[in-house]
Amino acid sequence: MTALGFLYPGHSAEDDYPRIEQLLGSDIRLDVVHTDIGTDAHRVDALLEMGSAERLAAAGVEELRMSGAESVVWACTSGSFVHGWEGAQEQVRTLAVTAGMPASSTSFAFVHAAKEIGAGRVAVAATYPDDVAGLFADFLRAGGIEVLQVRGAGIITAAEVGTWGEEEVLALARQADSPDAGAVLLPDTALHTATHIPALEKELGKPVLTANQVTVWEALRLTDRRVNAPSLGALFTREPIVQV
Repeated sequence: MTALGFLYPGHSAEDDYPRIEQLLGSDIRLDVVHTDIGTDAHRVDALLEMGSAERLAAAGVEELRMSGAESVVWACTSGSFVHGWEGAQEQVRTLAVTAGMPASSTSFAFVHAAKEIGAGRVAVAATYPDDVAGLFADFLRAGGIEVLQVRGAGIITAAEVGTWGEEEVLALARQADSPDAGAVLLPDTALHTATHIPALEKELGKPVLTANQVTVWEALRLTDRRVNAPSLGALFTREPIVQV
């Protein structure tokens, strides 16, 4: 049994994790600990505080250690990339020391996952306001990923994002897609996507990377595990995406 730990801010789309655990269909356990979200707002000041070292240190890493977790991922994209590349690196270094295990964040997961599938050029479909979506694009560029197009939905709170269903997710992905993009990225962990990935990839005819999907993949990567799970999209299978 491989146990993976996640620090998830608040309560929006955390039910993606037991669903992903089921879809993995393997000897893998996903342990989710909720952090205090503070102010629920996709604003730079609120996001900086949400991902502060003090807040994460008090978030329950001891609980994850006791559960036998072998890695931990800060399951918040905006609460990591808002610190910039260097700041996000320091964030996960501090988390690794505090937790006593390999650590990462969803922002780095996107960079690693895009490279894993060979998507050097991407489009971003973000639920965030435009300024925050732009910071995510800057983070990707710092990681060596070319961003061709960014579409922000302008949603302020994670609570609202958590109410979106497949129709809204598909619409945002279609609006953001670029013909030259090797993948479309949906960066919000408050967005339910675990059950929508096959439909997204079929609709767009290319790999789609979503926040909770890449977060789990990153935790597996930190433990040197690779799992074939086609229902979780191209990232979890070597089978090519059929262009339609």
